[in-house]
Amino acid sequence: MTPKPSLLSPILVACALLLPAAGRAAGETDAIVLAWPARQPQRDAALEAKVEAALKTLTLRQKIGQMTQPEIRAVTPAEVREYAIGTVLNGGGGWPGENRAATPAQWRALSEEFQAAALQATPGIPLLWGTDAVHGHNNVRGATLFPHNIALGATRNADLVRDIGRATARAVRASGLHWAFAPTLAVVQDVRWGRTYESFGADPALVKRLGTAAVEGLQDGLKDGRGVLATAKHYIADGGTRRGIDQGLARTTPQELASVHGAGYLGALDAGVLTVMASFSSWTDTANYVEHGKMHGNKTLMTGVLKERLGFDGLIVSDWDGVGQVPGCKDEDCPQAINAGIDVVMVPFKWKAFHENTVRAVEQGRITMARIDDAVRRILRVKFSIAMQPAVPATVEALQARDLARRAVRESLVLLKHKPGLLPLKPSARVLVVGAAADSLAHQSGGWSVTWQGRDTSNVDYPQGTSLLAALRQRLGDAQVTFDADGSQSDPSRFDAVIAVLAEAPYAEGEGDIRATENLRHSARYPQDAAVLQRVAGRGAPVVTLLYSGRPLYVNDLANKSDAFIAAWQPGTEGAGLTDVLVAPAAGQAWPGFTGRLSFPWPAGPCQFSSHESKPWWPVGGGLSGKEAKAGTQRLPEPADPKPMCPL
Repeated sequence: MTPKPSLLSPILVACALLLPAAGRAAGETDAIVLAWPARQPQRDAALEAKVEAALKTLTLRQKIGQMTQPEIRAVTPAEVREYAIGTVLNGGGGWPGENRAATPAQWRALSEEFQAAALQATPGIPLLWGTDAVHGHNNVRGATLFPHNIALGATRNADLVRDIGRATARAVRASGLHWAFAPTLAVVQDVRWGRTYESFGADPALVKRLGTAAVEGLQDGLKDGRGVLATAKHYIADGGTRRGIDQGLARTTPQELASVHGAGYLGALDAGVLTVMASFSSWTDTANYVEHGKMHGNKTLMTGVLKERLGFDGLIVSDWDGVGQVPGCKDEDCPQAINAGIDVVMVPFKWKAFHENTVRAVEQGRITMARIDDAVRRILRVKFSIAMQPAVPATVEALQARDLARRAVRESLVLLKHKPGLLPLKPSARVLVVGAAADSLAHQSGGWSVTWQGRDTSNVDYPQGTSLLAALRQRLGDAQVTFDADGSQSDPSRFDAVIAVLAEAPYAEGEGDIRATENLRHSARYPQDAAVLQRVAGRGAPVVTLLYSGRPLYVNDLANKSDAFIAAWQPGTEGAGLTDVLVAPAAGQAWPGFTGRLSFPWPAGPCQFSSHESKPWWPVGGGLSGKEAKAGTQRLPEPADPKPMCPL
C-alpha cells in the first residue's frame, strides 16, 4: 500500500533535512581536525608503568582532588591532605601569608608544607604549584623582570628568549614552585587587546620560533630540578578576537585557526611542552557558519585536535574560573568542560564545592570514570616527568639575571625617528629628564608585575630594579641629570638634551583593552604626556622621547615634537639597558645602535588597530639603527579622530 502524497512528502522532507545536517556536522568536525598535521605521542614504557601503578592506588575522591587547583589564599596544607589536592596556584597578587615582601625562603617553606601534605595523602604522588611567570618570576619581590614578549619579538633573538626562559625557571625553582603559566602564543590581530604585550608578534612564524625557544628554556633541566613546566597558552585564538575584546569571539576558518593561531602550539609541542591552558575566548567557524562557543567546552579542539590529532599526552588546565563561562555551567560545577577535555580545573576559591559536585557527577554518570582516569593519567604523567626537589638555592640572588635583562632591553628598543648625530648622547651631556614614568618601575615593568594589573606598586616593590632616571644618574653623574616630572620647573635651553618618558599606565587582561569608543591616540588617553612634551619641545634643546607601552600606539603629534622617538615597550627592571643605547659607551667601545625591529606595524592613524595594516607609519620589521647619515625629517600628518568613533 502506498502512503498518500500528503503524508509522504513531510516525512521525506524531514529526512532530507536531517541527514544532510548530520553529514555536515561530521564533515565540519573532520575539516577542523584535518586542518592540523597528524602527530604521534612519544611514550616512555617505564613512565607509563609508573603512571598506571599510581593510578590504581587512588580513590575517586582522590582522583578528583588531583584535578582540582585552588589558589594558595584559599587552601591550607591540612586541606591539601584531606582532599588529596594535586595542584595549587598563586594568582597575581597572591603571596605566602598574603605578604607582598615574602622572601624566596618563605615561598619555599610554604611549598614544602604543601608538598608534605600532598605526599601524606597520596604517597609517591607529589603536588605541583603553578604561577604566572610571564616576564620573569614577576610575582616575587626582588626578582629580575624582563621586557614583555612584544619587546622580545622586536629582538627576533631565539637564543635570548631561550636564556630568559632558563633564568625565569631558575627564579621559579628558587621559590619552590614547579610550573610557569607561560609562554603566551597568541598571534594578535587587533592591538586594542589588553594582552597584546604578551604576544611575540603578528607573524605566526615568529611566534612559533620564539615560543619554541621559550618552552625549551623554561623546561631545560626539568628532570634535575632546574627547569619548570612550561604552558602553551591560551588555546586557541585568544589573540584573534573581534575588536581585541578580551575573552571575546574569534571568527576564522578551520584552516586559519590551524595555520595562524595554531603555529605556536605546533612549535611548543615539538619542544616537548607538557601543559596547555585553555582560552577564555570563543570561536566561530566562518567556513561553515558554525558557532562553537567557549573554548573551555570545545571537545573538538581540545580532545579531537590537541589530544588525538596532535598526539598531546600532557594535561590541559583551565583558566581562572574559566569553566564557569561554559553554557549551563557554574565555576564550581561543570561536567561539560571535563568531558570536553579539561584535565586540571583552576577553581581558585570555590574548589571545595567543585570537588563535591564533580564526585557527584561521576557517581551519577554525567562524567565517565574513563574520562576521569584519562585526566588523572595525564596529570601523573606530567608530575613524574619533573624532579620535585629544586636544585636552586632559596635566595634573592637566585632570582636575579640582571645582565641578561639589560641585554634584552638593549636589543628590544625600536628607533622610529631620529635626528642624525643626536644619539648617542655624550657621556658628559647635561640632561633634563621629564615625565613621571622616568622614575617609575611600575610603568617601566607594566602588567603582571608584583600584582596582577601591575598597579598599586611603587619602586619599593622592585628593590633590585633600576629606573631610567637612576640609570642615567649612574651613567652621567647626579650633577648632570635634572628631573622635572611635569617639565614646568626647568629651562630646556640650559641642557644638552631633554629625555622625555611617556607611558601607558600598567594593565593586564580585561582592564587593558581599548574600548570600541576609544582609539590608539596616546595623547587623548594620557593628555598629561602631551602636556609635558609641549612644555619642553622647541625650547632650545633636542628632545629624545621614549614611550613605554604594551602595544603600538598612534603618536604622530608626539613624534612631531621630538627629535628622536623610541618604542621602548615595557622594558622591566633594568633601566641600564636603556642608557646603553641612549649614551655613548666608554672610549674604545663601539656603540651598538638600535637593533630592535617592529613585530607589529606601527599605526599612522588613530584607528589603525589591525596587525595587517596596509599603510602604517612603520611596517613589521621597521625601525632605524640611529647610525643613518640621513633620516626623514618631514612632519608626520596628524589626522583628527573620527566622529563619533572609529568605524566598527
